[in-house]
Amino acid sequence: MKRLVLVMALGLTACGPKVPPLATPTRACPVPAPTGEVALKGGTFILGAMPEHNDEGPAVRVTVGPFSIDRTEVTNAQFAAFVAATGYVTLAERQPDPALYPGVPAEKLKPSSLVFVGAEGLGSGDPSLWWRVVDGASWKHPEGPGSDLKGRERHPVVQVAFDDALAYARWKGRDLPTEAEWEFAARAGLDGARYEWGDDKPTPGKPRANSWQGVFPAVDTGDDGYRARTAPVGCYAASAYGLFDMTGNVWEWTRDFYESPTPNGRTHLIKGGSFLCADNFCYRYRPSARQPGPPDTGTSHVGFRTVKRG
Repeated sequence: MKRLVLVMALGLTACGPKVPPLATPTRACPVPAPTGEVALKGGTFILGAMPEHNDEGPAVRVTVGPFSIDRTEVTNAQFAAFVAATGYVTLAERQPDPALYPGVPAEKLKPSSLVFVGAEGLGSGDPSLWWRVVDGASWKHPEGPGSDLKGRERHPVVQVAFDDALAYARWKGRDLPTEAEWEFAARAGLDGARYEWGDDKPTPGKPRANSWQGVFPAVDTGDDGYRARTAPVGCYAASAYGLFDMTGNVWEWTRDFYESPTPNGRTHLIKGGSFLCADNFCYRYRPSARQPGPPDTGTSHVGFRTVKRG
């Protein structure tokens, strides 16, 4: 869905950032950060589940071949190295093509991206109260002008569209995972389990990932150490396959298309949930969860990791 089409569909307006300040983290992360990749032999497993949402089922048996997958989500530091080496400009940093937005005044076509601004004290179900299209928001300025990456070099890069993620992967000689590859890796051998670690629900006293605690979208209590924002990669326990943050933190792009086109065209699947996933709202921080990502821009809760097959 094109940026300004999305603005109109959700009743949002492009604007300057009205973003809550970053909260001080209360969780220490291991040093140094995990790096590298994990080689997986592939195999046969059950993709999907008894659906919590209609698009998660029916479950099917699928087989994936051998592949390696990044141990963590791609970080700001890693993406910065790609940009420095190639001069790549992300979609959010580009001037929108007027031909793609007929009827939209040229002065409204500015480089921009979607930023979660919250709904402190509101608890409304209206997405226009949670999100803004912010002029100047990009991977370098995740919440818009005035925000930067200082102290967030280890955080997952966000505000990257599918094309941006694929460009990085190709620069590395790699690819983005298919949905089956991603879910095979996320399940870590626990076929049919509700979560990547099993069936036990995460609790405030034992956070398993960076997700939303409290009532979304009004208040995130931050029991996991990070309130309403990304966490540095590798801050929570690794899966049985040695992978980090396959649950929560940021959604991750896959190569596969979402089967049901959006009103404005096809879009690629994202998997894994994010720091915005809450039980009272989307409940998508599970391996079987899936949803379409925005096709022509980034958001403040979507990132990626890469794979190499064979």
